[in-house]
Amino acid sequence: MTKLSLDKILQSQGFGTRKYCRDLVEDGEVSINGEVIRSVKTSYETQGLQFHIFEEDWEFRERVYIVLNKPANFECSRKPSHHPGVLTLLPEQFSWRDVQPVGRLDHDTTGMLLMSDDGPFIHAQSSPKRHVPKVYQATTAEPVTEELVNLLLQGVKLHDEPAALAAVHCQKLDDNLLEIVLEQGKYHQVKRMLAAAGNHCAALQRTAIGKLTLESLGLEEGEWCYLTPEQLALLVPA
Repeated sequence: MTKLSLDKILQSQGFGTRKYCRDLVEDGEVSINGEVIRSVKTSYETQGLQFHIFEEDWEFRERVYIVLNKPANFECSRKPSHHPGVLTLLPEQFSWRDVQPVGRLDHDTTGMLLMSDDGPFIHAQSSPKRHVPKVYQATTAEPVTEELVNLLLQGVKLHDEPAALAAVHCQKLDDNLLEIVLEQGKYHQVKRMLAAAGNHCAALQRTAIGKLTLESLGLEEGEWCYLTPEQLALLVPA
Protein backbone atom coordinates (compact mmCIF):
# COMPACT_ATOMS: atom_id res chain seq x y z
CA MET A 1 0.00 0.00 0.00
CA THR A 2 1.25 3.50 -0.86
CA LYS A 3 0.88 6.12 1.86
CA LEU A 4 1.26 9.83 1.13
CA SER A 5 0.66 13.07 2.99
CA LEU A 6 -2.50 14.89 1.97
CA ASP A 7 -0.68 17.73 0.21
CA LYS A 8 1.25 15.21 -1.92
CA ILE A 9 -1.98 13.40 -2.70
CA LEU A 10 -3.65 16.59 -3.88
CA GLN A 11 -0.61 17.54 -5.96
CA SER A 12 -0.55 14.12 -7.64
CA GLN A 13 -4.24 14.50 -8.51
CA GLY A 14 -3.68 17.81 -10.27
CA PHE A 15 -4.88 20.35 -7.70
CA GLY A 16 -1.78 22.54 -8.03
CA THR A 17 1.70 22.98 -6.65
CA ARG A 18 2.79 21.35 -3.40
CA LYS A 19 2.64 24.70 -1.59
CA TYR A 20 -0.83 25.51 -2.96
CA CYS A 21 -2.10 22.07 -1.94
CA ARG A 22 -0.62 22.50 1.54
CA ASP A 23 -2.45 25.82 1.85
CA LEU A 24 -5.71 24.16 0.77
CA VAL A 25 -5.39 21.64 3.57
CA GLU A 26 -4.43 24.19 6.22
CA ASP A 27 -7.34 26.43 5.13
CA GLY A 28 -9.80 23.59 5.76
CA GLU A 29 -10.76 23.06 2.13
CA VAL A 30 -10.31 19.27 2.25
CA SER A 31 -12.31 16.66 4.12
CA ILE A 32 -12.12 12.87 4.38
CA ASN A 33 -15.08 10.80 5.60
CA GLY A 34 -16.89 14.01 6.51
CA GLU A 35 -14.04 15.30 8.69
CA VAL A 36 -12.21 18.49 7.74
CA ILE A 37 -8.46 17.82 7.64
CA ARG A 38 -6.16 20.73 8.49
CA SER A 39 -2.88 18.90 9.01
CA VAL A 40 -0.59 17.80 6.17
CA LYS A 41 1.49 15.59 8.46
CA THR A 42 -0.84 12.59 8.51
CA SER A 43 -0.31 10.07 5.71
CA TYR A 44 -3.13 8.18 4.01
CA GLU A 45 -3.27 5.00 2.01
CA THR A 46 -3.97 6.09 -1.53
CA GLN A 47 -5.76 2.98 -2.79
CA GLY A 48 -9.49 3.63 -2.68
CA LEU A 49 -9.01 6.96 -0.91
CA GLN A 50 -11.92 9.36 -1.34
CA PHE A 51 -11.79 13.02 -0.40
CA HIS A 52 -13.97 16.10 -0.71
CA ILE A 53 -12.62 19.39 -2.08
CA PHE A 54 -14.16 22.42 -3.75
CA GLU A 55 -17.64 20.98 -3.05
CA GLU A 56 -16.89 17.87 -5.08
CA ASP A 57 -16.09 14.26 -4.22
CA TRP A 58 -12.90 12.79 -5.68
CA GLU A 59 -11.28 9.38 -5.65
CA PHE A 60 -7.52 8.95 -5.76
CA ARG A 61 -6.43 7.64 -9.15
CA GLU A 62 -2.81 6.76 -9.79
CA ARG A 63 -3.47 7.13 -13.51
CA VAL A 64 -6.45 8.62 -15.33
CA TYR A 65 -8.18 6.80 -18.19
CA ILE A 66 -11.17 8.61 -19.60
CA VAL A 67 -13.26 8.77 -22.74
CA LEU A 68 -14.77 11.95 -24.15
CA ASN A 69 -17.58 12.22 -26.65
CA LYS A 70 -15.85 14.95 -28.61
CA PRO A 71 -18.00 17.68 -30.18
CA ALA A 72 -17.08 19.40 -33.42
CA ASN A 73 -14.82 22.45 -33.47
CA PHE A 74 -12.47 21.36 -30.67
CA GLU A 75 -8.81 20.62 -31.30
CA CYS A 76 -6.97 17.59 -29.91
CA SER A 77 -3.98 19.65 -28.90
CA ARG A 78 -2.55 21.09 -25.69
CA LYS A 79 -1.77 24.23 -27.68
CA PRO A 80 -4.76 24.73 -30.00
CA SER A 81 -4.46 27.30 -32.76
CA HIS A 82 -7.90 27.95 -34.27
CA HIS A 83 -10.45 26.31 -31.94
CA PRO A 84 -10.70 25.55 -28.21
CA GLY A 85 -8.75 22.50 -27.05
CA VAL A 86 -10.52 19.37 -25.85
CA LEU A 87 -8.97 19.83 -22.39
CA THR A 88 -11.30 22.80 -21.86
CA LEU A 89 -14.13 20.26 -21.70
CA LEU A 90 -12.54 18.51 -18.69
CA PRO A 91 -11.89 19.51 -15.07
CA GLU A 92 -8.87 21.80 -14.75
CA GLN A 93 -7.09 19.19 -12.62
CA PHE A 94 -6.60 17.00 -15.70
CA SER A 95 -4.46 19.66 -17.35
CA TRP A 96 -2.29 19.91 -14.24
CA ARG A 97 -1.65 16.17 -14.27
CA ASP A 98 -0.80 16.19 -18.00
CA VAL A 99 -3.80 14.29 -19.32
CA GLN A 100 -3.64 14.27 -23.12
CA PRO A 101 -5.53 12.80 -26.07
CA VAL A 102 -4.69 9.31 -27.29
CA GLY A 103 -4.13 10.09 -30.95
CA ARG A 104 -6.13 12.84 -32.57
CA LEU A 105 -9.46 13.57 -34.16
CA ASP A 106 -9.76 16.45 -36.62
CA HIS A 107 -11.41 19.56 -35.20
CA ASP A 108 -14.58 18.83 -37.18
CA THR A 109 -14.67 15.10 -36.34
CA THR A 110 -16.86 14.03 -33.44
CA GLY A 111 -17.12 10.95 -31.27
CA MET A 112 -14.98 8.73 -29.10
CA LEU A 113 -11.68 10.18 -27.89
CA LEU A 114 -9.54 8.42 -25.28
CA MET A 115 -7.48 10.56 -22.91
CA SER A 116 -4.94 9.63 -20.25
CA ASP A 117 -1.83 10.63 -18.31
CA ASP A 118 -0.35 7.14 -18.69
CA GLY A 119 2.44 7.43 -21.26
CA PRO A 120 2.83 3.69 -22.04
CA PHE A 121 -0.95 3.37 -22.44
CA ILE A 122 -1.05 6.32 -24.85
CA HIS A 123 1.83 4.88 -26.87
CA ALA A 124 0.31 1.40 -27.00
CA GLN A 125 -3.12 2.64 -28.04
CA SER A 126 -1.64 4.94 -30.69
CA SER A 127 0.68 2.35 -32.22
CA PRO A 128 -0.49 0.90 -35.57
CA LYS A 129 1.32 -2.31 -34.60
CA ARG A 130 -1.41 -3.00 -32.06
CA HIS A 131 -4.04 -3.27 -34.83
CA VAL A 132 -6.77 -1.74 -32.67
CA PRO A 133 -9.82 -1.34 -34.93
CA LYS A 134 -11.50 2.05 -34.91
CA VAL A 135 -15.04 2.39 -36.22
CA TYR A 136 -16.27 5.51 -37.98
CA GLN A 137 -19.55 6.64 -39.45
CA ALA A 138 -19.00 8.93 -42.42
CA THR A 139 -21.66 11.13 -43.96
CA THR A 140 -20.85 11.42 -47.66
CA ALA A 141 -21.48 14.24 -50.09
CA GLU A 142 -22.51 11.80 -52.82
CA PRO A 143 -24.64 8.68 -52.37
CA VAL A 144 -22.93 5.54 -51.09
CA THR A 145 -22.67 2.98 -53.87
CA GLU A 146 -21.65 -0.65 -53.93
CA GLU A 147 -18.66 0.39 -56.03
CA LEU A 148 -17.55 2.85 -53.33
CA VAL A 149 -17.78 0.20 -50.61
CA ASN A 150 -15.81 -2.30 -52.72
CA LEU A 151 -13.10 0.26 -53.49
CA LEU A 152 -12.63 1.04 -49.80
CA LEU A 153 -12.42 -2.68 -48.98
CA GLN A 154 -9.98 -3.40 -51.81
CA GLY A 155 -7.77 -0.43 -50.96
CA VAL A 156 -7.10 3.00 -52.42
CA LYS A 157 -3.78 4.71 -53.06
CA LEU A 158 -3.13 7.90 -51.12
CA HIS A 159 -0.51 10.52 -51.80
CA ASP A 160 2.72 9.92 -49.84
CA GLU A 161 1.65 6.39 -48.86
CA PRO A 162 3.82 3.57 -50.26
CA ALA A 163 0.96 1.08 -50.46
CA ALA A 164 -2.79 1.19 -50.91
CA LEU A 165 -4.83 1.47 -47.71
CA ALA A 166 -7.91 -0.69 -47.25
CA ALA A 167 -10.74 -0.73 -44.74
CA VAL A 168 -10.99 -3.72 -42.42
CA HIS A 169 -14.76 -3.53 -42.82
CA CYS A 170 -17.09 -1.22 -44.68
CA GLN A 171 -20.85 -1.17 -45.17
CA LYS A 172 -23.59 1.15 -46.34
CA LEU A 173 -25.88 2.33 -43.52
CA ASP A 174 -28.01 4.80 -45.46
CA ASP A 175 -28.05 6.64 -48.78
CA ASN A 176 -25.29 9.02 -47.66
CA LEU A 177 -23.95 7.20 -44.63
CA LEU A 178 -21.39 4.43 -44.38
CA GLU A 179 -19.55 2.65 -41.60
CA ILE A 180 -15.85 2.10 -42.07
CA VAL A 181 -13.38 0.26 -39.81
CA LEU A 182 -9.68 1.10 -39.93
CA GLU A 183 -6.58 -0.06 -38.07
CA GLN A 184 -3.82 2.16 -39.46
CA GLY A 185 -4.75 5.58 -38.08
CA LYS A 186 -3.13 7.64 -40.84
CA TYR A 187 -3.52 11.40 -41.11
CA HIS A 188 -7.07 12.32 -42.24
CA GLN A 189 -7.36 8.71 -43.38
CA VAL A 190 -11.14 8.34 -43.73
CA LYS A 191 -11.49 11.66 -45.53
CA ARG A 192 -8.57 10.96 -47.85
CA MET A 193 -9.75 7.42 -48.64
CA LEU A 194 -13.23 8.66 -49.52
CA ALA A 195 -11.77 11.35 -51.75
CA ALA A 196 -9.49 8.81 -53.46
CA ALA A 197 -12.53 6.59 -54.03
CA GLY A 198 -14.40 9.42 -55.75
CA ASN A 199 -16.61 10.73 -52.95
CA HIS A 200 -16.29 13.35 -50.23
CA CYS A 201 -16.67 13.25 -46.44
CA ALA A 202 -19.23 15.79 -45.23
CA ALA A 203 -19.19 14.71 -41.57
CA LEU A 204 -17.34 12.10 -39.54
CA GLN A 205 -17.92 10.45 -36.18
CA ARG A 206 -15.83 7.81 -34.39
CA THR A 207 -18.24 5.37 -32.80
CA ALA A 208 -16.00 2.64 -31.38
CA ILE A 209 -12.44 1.71 -30.47
CA GLY A 210 -11.76 -2.00 -30.19
CA LYS A 211 -14.91 -3.48 -28.70
CA LEU A 212 -15.79 -0.38 -26.71
CA THR A 213 -18.67 1.49 -28.33
CA LEU A 214 -19.77 5.06 -27.84
CA GLU A 215 -23.37 3.88 -27.61
CA SER A 216 -22.59 1.66 -24.61
CA LEU A 217 -21.15 4.64 -22.72
CA GLY A 218 -24.30 6.74 -23.06
CA LEU A 219 -22.39 10.02 -23.34
CA GLU A 220 -23.85 13.12 -24.91
CA GLU A 221 -21.53 15.31 -26.98
CA GLY A 222 -19.11 17.10 -24.68
CA GLU A 223 -19.57 14.59 -21.84
CA TRP A 224 -16.83 12.33 -20.48
CA CYS A 225 -16.43 9.47 -18.03
CA TYR A 226 -13.72 7.41 -16.34
CA LEU A 227 -13.07 4.02 -17.92
CA THR A 228 -13.51 0.96 -15.73
CA PRO A 229 -11.02 -1.94 -15.88
CA GLU A 230 -13.65 -3.92 -17.79
CA GLN A 231 -14.03 -1.14 -20.37
CA LEU A 232 -10.25 -0.77 -20.70
CA ALA A 233 -10.05 -4.49 -21.47
CA LEU A 234 -12.35 -3.94 -24.46
CA LEU A 235 -9.70 -1.72 -26.05
CA VAL A 236 -7.26 -4.61 -26.39
CA PRO A 237 -7.37 -6.36 -29.78
CA ALA A 238 -8.74 -9.90 -29.72
